[in-house]
Amino acid sequence: MSTDHTARVALSVSTLLLCAASAHAAEAPPWAYPLNAPGAAQTAPDNVAPRHVPGSNVALTAAQITGRDGVPDGRPNEHPPMPAIVAKGRPPAVRACGYCHLPNGAGRPENAAIAGESAYYIKQQVMNFRAGDRNGSEPRRVPQNLMLQLVKSVTDAEVDQAATYFSKLKPASFVKVVEAAMAPATIVSGGMLMKAPGGGTEPTGSRIIEVPDDSERAENRDPDVTYTAYVAPGTLAKGKDLVTSEDGEKTIACKECHGDDLKGDGDTVPWIAGRSPSYIVRQLIDIKNGKRAGSSVPMQMVVEKLAPDDMIAIAAYVASSKP
Repeated sequence: MSTDHTARVALSVSTLLLCAASAHAAEAPPWAYPLNAPGAAQTAPDNVAPRHVPGSNVALTAAQITGRDGVPDGRPNEHPPMPAIVAKGRPPAVRACGYCHLPNGAGRPENAAIAGESAYYIKQQVMNFRAGDRNGSEPRRVPQNLMLQLVKSVTDAEVDQAATYFSKLKPASFVKVVEAAMAPATIVSGGMLMKAPGGGTEPTGSRIIEVPDDSERAENRDPDVTYTAYVAPGTLAKGKDLVTSEDGEKTIACKECHGDDLKGDGDTVPWIAGRSPSYIVRQLIDIKNGKRAGSSVPMQMVVEKLAPDDMIAIAAYVASSKP
């Protein structure tokens, strides 16, 4: 067989696969891909009044909390010294890694928890972003676009420094999963769901409503703020079956690759126990839609037959486990 013919066959197969993926594309639900309201009024930063996170004497102004001068580190005694790329970044092209992923690597619902992942795995994900293998199913989502922009400017040496730092941190989970028919009414702020200032509730439905327990602490970027993720009654039992059953017809049990404890395997399989369920469900949707490829290709057969409610159940059960 000629080289040209082989190339044409490979291209045809790729085209068929892309068409198949498009035909079975999963929706990008707004609760999983929250977008700040267009033209939403922004409160002018108060550059004077100090803010504190509970149990800390560190005073931060609202301007500092925006991350203009690096990471607003309200708990400096809870983590090792951060390298410059994590603490300060390289303005204006590269924002500090610790601003989004936090100094303890715990991240928030709008991005990834990376504490305790291997340095190799973290660096590989940066390479995947660079290669266009992690574009996301909602092209307007700000956290995704910030990362896609950052990887164009960050150097390999900086990536290595950040990956080494985060890999040495201990994974921790700050989310509690609760089954409830009703969930708090929400708004979108900072790329994630927050409890509506006026309070109120609404049916949980086929969603994951993950919100910080203390909105003010979240706005002040407290790395220790806790979250509650509300899912419909019966979700966790369904998720356990999908995650652990070796006889399931819909998917391959998560434990087959991620381990019985869901704490990953070596340099290539990440820990997933206790992660934000909003983050997990986005990854499942992105993989199904072909928006997350590269090193995630083996996951495509896992998500192929999953319906939206299956993904919600898997994400909720995995999040309820602890790293």
